[in-house]
Amino acid sequence: MARSGRTRGSSMIEFLLVGIPLIFLLISTFEVARGMWSYHTLAYGVKEGTRYASVHGQTCGTSPNTCTVTVGDVVQKVLDSCSGLLSSQMNLTLVSGGGSTTCNPASSCVGNGTVWPAAPANALGNNIEIDATYPFQSAISMFWPGAGSGMQAAMVTFHASSQETMQN
Repeated sequence: MARSGRTRGSSMIEFLLVGIPLIFLLISTFEVARGMWSYHTLAYGVKEGTRYASVHGQTCGTSPNTCTVTVGDVVQKVLDSCSGLLSSQMNLTLVSGGGSTTCNPASSCVGNGTVWPAAPANALGNNIEIDATYPFQSAISMFWPGAGSGMQAAMVTFHASSQETMQN
């Protein structure tokens, strides 16, 4: 009987020593997974946009075909492939031999009717590239020891790039 009185607080101590680090580990695992998903989604969207543009080149727009694409079409393809990412936070740069077009944020170029890539950069064999950046805010840093009360979530900027050769 006397022994149970001395071990009363040991459950609380054990939880503090084991439970809190396990909760931190669980939150960290979810945050890392969310970061990986965000990066993979961004990279996939950029790759899909580059593929889409690479098959809509110079010969695609010759009569009777009318399949040339615009900056807005390519940006929309990227955004459609990046489901779950906010278009107002994504920045895109479309690069071809004829120059580059920057969409900062990506949603600002959705209605852009400029043909991309423009002639002669849309000729067979020319290279095109799409670069993208997207901020990722992780809540892990708010739980870090010594972070203080004024600490905000850390931000990492993901960068994805894809380059293709004009196929059509």
